[in-house]
Amino acid sequence: MPSSKDYKRNYKREYQTAKARGEDGTGHTSGSAERDRLRRQALKRGMVKKGEDLAHKVALSGHGPNTLANARAETPHDNRSYARNKDGSMKNIVDTHKGITPKPKAKK
Repeated sequence: MPSSKDYKRNYKREYQTAKARGEDGTGHTSGSAERDRLRRQALKRGMVKKGEDLAHKVALSGHGPNTLANARAETPHDNRSYARNKDGSMKNIVDTHKGITPKPKAKK
C-alpha cells in the first residue's frame, strides 16, 4: 500500500524495532556483513584480488560454513553462474573442484 505523499521513513526507528523484535539480518549481524568481513580477511591474506569473487566451496545455502577454509577465489562468471532448479535453488551444490559435498538437510 502506498504511503502518503509527504511521508518520510524513520530508518533509525525501524532498525531499533527490528532489533527489539530479535530479527536477524540487520546491521553488523546481517549475512552480507558477515560475508564482507570474510572477504576483507581473505584480501588481507592475499587469497583474493580486486575483481575476483570470494566463492564458497560448499555453498552457504547448502549449509557450508562462512570460513576461510571454505573459501576460494573465482572469477565472477564462474561464481555467479549455476544451474538452477525450477524453484530457483541450485541444481548441484557439490563442489566440482574438490569433491566436497554439503551436509544433508535435517528432515522436519
